[in-house]
Amino acid sequence: MQVSETVDFSHEDRKSIYKYIEDSDDPVAAGDVRESLRLDPSGFRHHVAILKRDGLVTEEGSELRATFEGSDETDEEQFDAEGLTFTIRPAIETDRSGLVGVIRQVAGGKTYTVAESVADIIDHEETVVQNSPVHSRMFFVATVNDEVVGWIHLETPELEKLSHTAELTLGVLEEYQGHGIGGHLLDRGLDWADEKGYEKLYNSIPSTNEEAVEFFEAHGGEVEAVRENHYTYDGEYIDEVMLALEP
Repeated sequence: MQVSETVDFSHEDRKSIYKYIEDSDDPVAAGDVRESLRLDPSGFRHHVAILKRDGLVTEEGSELRATFEGSDETDEEQFDAEGLTFTIRPAIETDRSGLVGVIRQVAGGKTYTVAESVADIIDHEETVVQNSPVHSRMFFVATVNDEVVGWIHLETPELEKLSHTAELTLGVLEEYQGHGIGGHLLDRGLDWADEKGYEKLYNSIPSTNEEAVEFFEAHGGEVEAVRENHYTYDGEYIDEVMLALEP
């Protein structure tokens, strides 16, 4: 599956530029791309700058190359558990509305504040996956009959001193819990983090979400810190539990 089929480029000219570069096996001259697509020079330079910013394109001299590593269809894994068949795969842009809905439903009731903020961010930015030299965001989703029912999200910090770490969130709709979906999502995320060279993953959860804390501890997570009175919900102070996992 080509990246141009999975990324929301927000502008047709930007998508056309990326697809032209993506379809070329070798780096292509920027001037050739612009002339072939008959684009205005200033508009072309703007779109290339955005593609470079988002880590989709690199420029060496006057040549452009597609650099984003897209997800192939073979990345899908199918599982059967107690009569339920589900698939785990990398998220694509068309998953965005379903992904946002699932995150907000799982995070409802003020039990998963970090995840709730992630939903707000991808809804506002109108893009799911990001890949740039300073910031990366990856999602894997669990689907049943092509509908998103769970997710794991991993995000890298922009600080060089924390480049060996990543933050994660994970959740499954209540109706689909108890089938091992969460465990398989976590395994997929840990494999991805290990492949990318991350040494430690963090997940921060309100202490009132005892089931989530127990889940991560059962899967090798360790409580590294507790921030007392970190949240206030309806006038009540609640601690935050920071759990760490190693790929």
